[in-house]
This record gives sequence, structure tokens and C-alpha cells, in this order.
Amino acid sequence: MKHQKNTRVIVGVSGGVDSSIAAALLKDHGFQVTGLFMKNWEEDDEIDYCAAAEDLATAEAVCEQLEIRLNTVNFSHEYWERVFSIFLEQYRAGRTPNPDVLCNKEIKFREFLDHAGKLGASAIATGHYARKTTVNGSPVLCKARDKNKDQSYFLYSIAQDALEKTLFPLGELTKTEVRLLARELGLINSERKDSTGICFIGERRFKDFLARFLPRNPGPIQTPDGTCVGEHDGLWFYTLGQRHGLDIGGPGNAKIRYRQADQACLIEHASNNSFLVQFLEPQRAITPGQALVLYDGSHVIGGGTIDQVGKLNAESTIKYSKNV
Repeated sequence: MKHQKNTRVIVGVSGGVDSSIAAALLKDHGFQVTGLFMKNWEEDDEIDYCAAAEDLATAEAVCEQLEIRLNTVNFSHEYWERVFSIFLEQYRAGRTPNPDVLCNKEIKFREFLDHAGKLGASAIATGHYARKTTVNGSPVLCKARDKNKDQSYFLYSIAQDALEKTLFPLGELTKTEVRLLARELGLINSERKDSTGICFIGERRFKDFLARFLPRNPGPIQTPDGTCVGEHDGLWFYTLGQRHGLDIGGPGNAKIRYRQADQACLIEHASNNSFLVQFLEPQRAITPGQALVLYDGSHVIGGGTIDQVGKLNAESTIKYSKNV
């Protein structure tokens, strides 16, 4: 990051340690920094659910410590229309969508960017672990230095004009270094637990949460030979490869998804905006609706949504729709 005293940057501040350190680093490098807290969910009426209020209070306290102004904005309508409604629609269709990818594209790097421009900012910044570089005069998204925290998978669909106006202050840092900086600065959230769960909605019992919006549609769970071993509550409550939560066995996981090691593949243009991907090694539990992201070394070169698993080689061939 260059020292630019006349550049105004608005940082998306969530109350977490990552966005707090992003703001602190930018200020230390001479940028004119303002924080922005985004409220994007208003569907909770439980008395005891106050995560958003706690996040805002923490964000306010951190910005006061850093001596930067904090603005707030409500994007809940945009989030419902352009992220959550599509999320539910995909589940109804039997797919497993990734709301974080769509949230980044539609909210964090569209609505947030537009709002920042109206506030007079030249750029935005987030606490994502990612980097960018320039190739032939165009910005290119890259993996973060901390491979364990790299979030480029969730950011692949950001438009180039948005990427050009975005800073990733944590791209060269590890999570351990971020925590250490927060402790050195005495930030009140230096030990705060990292957030997980659905983008902007937070940590929930996912099945119970989804049941508020999608009806139960129970059916039998059968082995390949037709033996009934249990009952499910509705196919949209589960994902391919899932074992946990079925009450039929031990632990398991389904990872073309976040933190999966890069897998070699061949790409073939299929039709219109679709491509066929042939993996050189079999892949487990490829899931329609999830994102497939293509890399050339550390550079993100494209990606899309998995449409279907190939019939001839169901574990290693998939068709996806390019959306970047």
C-alpha cells in the first residue's frame, strides 16, 4: 500500500478483528479512513438474538479507539432481494448455493462500493484475506499469503471495476500476525472469536433456520441396495456427501469448495456461457449450486456455479456456468 494522504478510503467494519486491523493499517499508511457498518438482516424477532447489536457496539468501540469516524447503512432490502431470495430459490431446486459468493458480489462490492462513492471515497477496503495485482493494465484477484485463511474463493465474482477500487490490507498478513497487531494496539476485540455462518446472518442452527423459510418434506434415507436406514426432513436441508446430522453414522464432510487444495483440471467450452471441467483426479461430493473457481498459480482466472455432475464420470466431470 502506498502512502496516499489525499486518498479517502471507506472500510467495511464488522466488529471483527480482521476489518479492525484493515482500518488500522490503512490509517497508519496515511489514508483518510472512515468506517462503515452494514446492517443487512432484519428478519429476526427473537428477543435473545442480538448479534447485530453486539457487532455494531464493538465496531463503534474499535473506531473510537482508532479515532476514525463510523457511519452505518442498512442494505437489508437489497440483501433480501438479491442474495437471500436467490439462496432460498436454489435450495428449493435441490441445489446447494453459496450465499457468501453472491453477498460479496451484490452487497459488499456493489452496494457498499456505490454508497462509498456517494460519501466521497475513492476506494473501499475490507478485512478479507486476499491480494490483487495488475496484469496488462487490469486488476487481477490473487490468493492471500495466509493459505489457510485465503478467501479468494468467495471473491472470484467481483467485477473488475470494483476490484480496481478495492484494497485488501490483510493480503500479506497471516491470521496470527493480525491477532498480534490487535493485541499491540490494545483493541477490545483482539481476542474476539471469528464469525462463521451465513453471510450477514451469523451463526445459527442451520437446519432450524432454513426451516423457517422452507417447509419440511420428509422422505426415506436408503442405501444403494434399497434398504431404509432412516428418514430425512427434506432434501434441501442436506448437501451431497453429508453424513453429519443424518443420525445414521459417524462424522464426515463435503468439501470444489473453500479451503480445498487446488485440483488439476482440463477446461472445455461447452455452449453459450457454459464450460465442461474434467478433473485429473476423482473428486468427492461435487455439489450443484456451489462455486467452482479457476486458478493459474495464485491468480484467479475465472469461475462459475456448478450446474451438474457429468454422467460418464460422475466423480470427476462437472458442467458449470461462467459468471465472471
